[in-house]
Amino acid sequence: MQDTVDIQTTINGVTVRRTVKARQHLADFLRDELELTGTHLGCEHGVCGACTVRLDGAVMRGCLVLAAQAHGKTIETIEGLSESGELADLQDAFIRHNAAQCGFCTSGMLLTAKELLDIPGAKSRETIREFLSGNFCRCTGYQAIVDAVEDVVRRRASD
Repeated sequence: MQDTVDIQTTINGVTVRRTVKARQHLADFLRDELELTGTHLGCEHGVCGACTVRLDGAVMRGCLVLAAQAHGKTIETIEGLSESGELADLQDAFIRHNAAQCGFCTSGMLLTAKELLDIPGAKSRETIREFLSGNFCRCTGYQAIVDAVEDVVRRRASD
């Protein structure tokens, strides 16, 4: 088995070429090699959602994807989506509703909430709660997070 793999990927709009360990997880690559530390490592089993990123537009758990699997793909992290302004209304709502206490889960929550908001149709509190259920938060009790997402749903519907 080969110990390293050469990859080329686009991360937050920038082409990146690196040699990575064949078994290095994408989340570790983003954090350790590229210093994109908004992608957090929690459970390392794909359960907590702290390592959430977008891979070719789909929300993925960075701890379940190898960096080598990102070859030829487009990755978007919380840093890139924040810089683009794509998450601005969600980030504002999280601040207004105090939905980002310690902040460990926030990047994963924002990316997952953004995915939900991109799906056409009405979104009830129950729908929001269910969609975010794969992301763990130990601080907020989820109420403030659901309030923030619901606020964005209402504001976008009135625009």
